[in-house]
Amino acid sequence: MQKKIAVFGAFGQLGVELCADLQRRGYLVSAFERARLDVTNAESVERAIAEIDPWAVFNAAAYNMVDVAEREPLAALEANGLAVRNLALACRQSDARLIHFSTDYVFDGTLGRPYVETDAVHPLGAYAVSKLAGELYAQAYLERSLIVRTSGVFGVGALKTARGNFPETMLRLAKSGKPLRVVEDHVASPTFAPALASRSIDLLERELTGIFHIGGGEPISWFDYARLIFSKAGLDVEVQPTNEREYRTPARRPKYSALENARMRDCGIAPMPSMADAVEAYLSARGV
Repeated sequence: MQKKIAVFGAFGQLGVELCADLQRRGYLVSAFERARLDVTNAESVERAIAEIDPWAVFNAAAYNMVDVAEREPLAALEANGLAVRNLALACRQSDARLIHFSTDYVFDGTLGRPYVETDAVHPLGAYAVSKLAGELYAQAYLERSLIVRTSGVFGVGALKTARGNFPETMLRLAKSGKPLRVVEDHVASPTFAPALASRSIDLLERELTGIFHIGGGEPISWFDYARLIFSKAGLDVEVQPTNEREYRTPARRPKYSALENARMRDCGIAPMPSMADAVEAYLSARGV
């Protein structure tokens, strides 16, 4: 009998990859988007999971408008924190595994090196606090939750969303023919969605629990990331370095939030592709 899996946030960049990979592996997938089910509605979540009776639940649904969250922290907390509580309680009732996706923003970025799973968290704003709350709710209500922290996800699912992703923003701005200014003093681990989905499912299938980091192949500044995108796309675009002082935002962001995939590596999960390979794969998938 096919194992049943529910995916929330199924139409986002990560969600579409999770659904596709799970189906390739032979699982029976129930895909939920916000228009079909609001994860902040506890009764709806409980009813849906009870009806499906899944072996596992992936939560890729999230409120990720980092700056807007400073104006509406309650909305962020409901979607990223209390919604995870709803899912965790429903999973506990159905004895289902919960795989919840969190963020590098739970760290303050002051260590100056990639973060490992055991490093102390210190969120810097409303969005980050709400994501940490989600982690805590998953751990509070479930003994065997699986929390995956990731960073700057990019996948072709962005082509069907209003907000897009960093590669799409860069490719769009490149059409102006003008020099582009990109911050060089912020470093992260941009993560290719298909690789993230695949490793996350591997963690589930190995019955692993706790917190895992799944970030991109190596730390990279957004400036170098932009240059890599244009290089792999064969575009001659002038990219000029700048810093956060020029681009002040309502929300504070960690300056060095790259993730070290230490536990994943120790558990024998395949390493993430290099940034160069990931960008090449992304551009190939979108037809550039």
